Amino acid sequence: MYGYPPQQTNRPPSPAPTADSTRYPSLYEHPEFQSLRRSFRTFGAIAATLVVGGFLLYVLLSSFASRVMNRPLAGHLTLGLALGLAQFAVVAFAVWRYTVHMRRRIDPAARRLRAELGRPEPGRAGRERPRVPQEGRFRAW
Repeated sequence: MYGYPPQQTNRPPSPAPTADSTRYPSLYEHPEFQSLRRSFRTFGAIAATLVVGGFLLYVLLSSFASRVMNRPLAGHLTLGLALGLAQFAVVAFAVWRYTVHMRRRIDPAARRLRAELGRPEPGRAGRERPRVPQEGRFRAW
């Protein structure tokens, strides 16, 4: 279809990393790694619940409590419009708290764990220089 060759599907699926993997034999059982996972997932679940819950509350209020949402606050600004604009602030706050959480708790613990297990930090050592496309190498539209 569309002149593309069919994709090959006879490749075996790549195996998921396990505790007895030869590449990372002790990473998944390491207590600090388990603590990292727990902290990352807990924060992510709380942040997602608050952001999605706030948006769901806004949608439900605008659908079923239109009198409350149409209440004027100042001039043409209604409570519904103010709550809709507040959604941007809630998402921005969640993103800011996520970056602070990662910088203060997750990143230092991940660096300690990498150093303890003797693994290089990704993107630092052995990184290739980016390729610069040469003139006339790509076709025009």
